[in-house]
Amino acid sequence: MTGATLSGIVPHLPALQVVVPLLAAPVCFLLRRGVICWGFATLVSWAAFATSLVLLQVVLADGTIRYEMGGWAAPWGIEYVIDATNAIVLVIVSGIGSAVMPYARRSVMAEIPANQHGLYYTAYLLCLAGLLGVTITGDAFNVFVFLEITSLSSYILVSAGAGMDRRALTAAYNYLVLGTVGATFFVIGVGLLYMVTGTLNIIDLSERVPALQHNRTVHVAFAFIVVGMGLKLALFPLHTWLPNAYTYAPSTGTAFLAATSTKVSVYVLLRFLFVVFAPSYGFMALTLDYVLLPLALIGMVAATVAAIYQYNIKRLLAYSSVAQIGYMVLGIAYGSVEGLTAAILHLFNHALMKGALFLALGCIMLRVGDVTMRGVQGLGRQMPWTMAAFVTGGLSLIGVPLTVGFISKWYLITAALDDGRWPIAAVILASSLLAIIYVWKIVEAAYLKEPPEGRVVREAPLSMLVPTWVLVLANIGFGINAEFTVGVARTAAMGLLGGAP
Repeated sequence: MTGATLSGIVPHLPALQVVVPLLAAPVCFLLRRGVICWGFATLVSWAAFATSLVLLQVVLADGTIRYEMGGWAAPWGIEYVIDATNAIVLVIVSGIGSAVMPYARRSVMAEIPANQHGLYYTAYLLCLAGLLGVTITGDAFNVFVFLEITSLSSYILVSAGAGMDRRALTAAYNYLVLGTVGATFFVIGVGLLYMVTGTLNIIDLSERVPALQHNRTVHVAFAFIVVGMGLKLALFPLHTWLPNAYTYAPSTGTAFLAATSTKVSVYVLLRFLFVVFAPSYGFMALTLDYVLLPLALIGMVAATVAAIYQYNIKRLLAYSSVAQIGYMVLGIAYGSVEGLTAAILHLFNHALMKGALFLALGCIMLRVGDVTMRGVQGLGRQMPWTMAAFVTGGLSLIGVPLTVGFISKWYLITAALDDGRWPIAAVILASSLLAIIYVWKIVEAAYLKEPPEGRVVREAPLSMLVPTWVLVLANIGFGINAEFTVGVARTAAMGLLGGAP
C-alpha cells in the first residue's frame, strides 16, 4: 500500500473504526466454519486495535477529531467525535479484543459446541462494533443504538456458556431484563432532552442544556440517564445482573465483557455528566456528593466482602469487579481534575487486571474444567505459568507497588487527601486490605494445598498463555512507568472539566 493511499485512508479512520467490525459480523456468519471465523475475527480485532492506536496518536498530536458521517454537518447530521477521553477507551476495547481473540480458538473449542462457533464469533464482532460505536459517536441517540447492539450480542455471548452450565441461560435472561431496563431509562432521558433542546448532538446539547438547567424536564432527563447508566455499568446496588453473567459465560466472553463493557458504560456516564450537563448544572454537586459518592464507597466495601465468601473464583472476580467499578465512580464523584484523572486511569488499568485474571481462569478451565477453590488446589506446581499470571493479576487488584492497581489507588487516595477527605482515603485502604483476603485464599489453595488425588494436569497451551502474559506484563509495565497513561488521563480529565484539550 502506497503512502498516498495510507494518507487517504487516515482521515476516514473514525468511520472505519466501527464500520469494519460491523460489516465483518455478517461476513463471519456466512463463513460458518469455526476456525475460519476465528481467524477472520482475529484479523478484524487487530485491525480495530491498529486503528484506535493511530486515532489516539492523532488526537494527542493535533487535538479533537470531528468526522461528519455522509458529509452532513452537525448538528443535522451524525458525527463521530474523538478526544483524549474516548480515544483511550477505544484503545482499551480494541486492545482487549485483540488479546482475547488469539486466545479464543482453544478455549471456544473446549467450552462451546462446534456448530455454534461461527455464531459466537459473529456475536463477538457485533459486540466489539457496538462498544466502539458507543465510545466514538457524537450523537446521543446513536449511543442508545450502539448500546443495544452491544447488549443484544452480549446476551448471546453469555448464553453460549449453556453447553457447560445451563444456568448461563438464566444469567443471560436476567442480564437481558435489567439491561433493557437500563437502556430504556437512558433513551427516555435522551428523548426528554431532545424535547426541550431540539437536538441530539452531544456537543450541541452541551451548549443548550446550561440555559435550561432550571427546567424540570431536564431534571427528569438527568435522573433517567444517571439511573440507566448506573444499571449498565453495574453500580452497587444495581449490579445484580453481573455476578451470574460473568460466572456462567464462556471464558473468552467473560474476559472480554469484564474488561470492556462496564468501562464503556462508565465512559458514557462521564460524557453525559461532565459534557452534556457540565459541572455547573444545579443537581450535579448533589448527585456527586449524596448519590454517587456513598454508593461508590458502599459498593467498594460490600462487594469486596461478598467476594471473600465466594467458592467459585469466577464469581469471586465478578464481585471484585463491582468493587472496582466503585473505585471508578468514586473518582467521578470527586468532580475534580485529580478525581477524574484517577477514574479514567483506573478505567484503563482495571481492564488490564481483569482481562489477565479471567484469561488465566480460562486456562485453568481448559485443563481442569473447574474454577472453584477445589479446582485450583495444587495448580501452583502443576500449572506454574498460569498461576504466576493469576497471582500477578491478583497483586495488581490489591494495589501492590509496581502494578497498575497501585497507580490507580495512589491517585484516588491523593485526590481524596487533596480535597481534605481523609476518611475516604481510609476506606480505599481498607477495601484494598480486604482484597488481600480473597486473593490469598486462591494463593493458599494453589500453592499450599495438595492437588486432588490422581489428578495430572499439563500447563496451558502457548496460544492461551501468550495473550494472558501480554496483559500481565502490561500490568507491570504500566505500573512501573505510568507517565503515558497518567498523561492521557489528565488530558482527558481537563477536557471533561472544560480545561485545555
